[in-house]
Amino acid sequence: MLILGFDTATDVASTALVREGELLGERRSRAVGVLRDAHELLAAAGAEPGDLDALVVGTGPGSFTGIRIGLATARGLALSLGLPVAGVSTLDALAAGAPGTVPVIDARRREVFALLDEPRCVRPEELELAPGTRCVGDGALRYRAVLEAAGAEVPAAESELHVPRAQLHAALARDFGPAEAVEPIYLRVPDAERAAAR
Repeated sequence: MLILGFDTATDVASTALVREGELLGERRSRAVGVLRDAHELLAAAGAEPGDLDALVVGTGPGSFTGIRIGLATARGLALSLGLPVAGVSTLDALAAGAPGTVPVIDARRREVFALLDEPRCVRPEELELAPGTRCVGDGALRYRAVLEAAGAEVPAAESELHVPRAQLHAALARDFGPAEAVEPIYLRVPDAERAAAR
């Protein structure tokens, strides 16, 4: 099974091409570069878009715009190529890349998305972490000082553990189906809806 996976929910978008669990290639860029990255990965593997069997897309939480770019890309590709799609949480992919850690994504507005017993949106200082807990993700990097003051550990900024790698999305994908059935994970009301409600 040839799977194209991508996650555009954070500042570093990840795109991977995986065949039967084996990574054929992976690229990192910005959300707007995901189609270019997919094209380059397919070309490097000697494959065509029509050779794909399925898509996996990151569902967030993360940047509202980034999540929408990923879902729109998945829906467009699925429709044009007749492919099934699975959605995988960005927090789950981070956790899979660093078992035993707490994934923390920068939610902007001085908040983070974190996976504790369930996904949550909280202020970094509100995270209740046991001493020595390792935290990964761009939120862990941004709020390193706050987390370390609370007794947490944050790997070096250049660590691979901070990137929600698309290869892990492909490994975690289970329920493939129609692209329109894949739902985003926002954890809070989008800014536009909040402004409209005022």
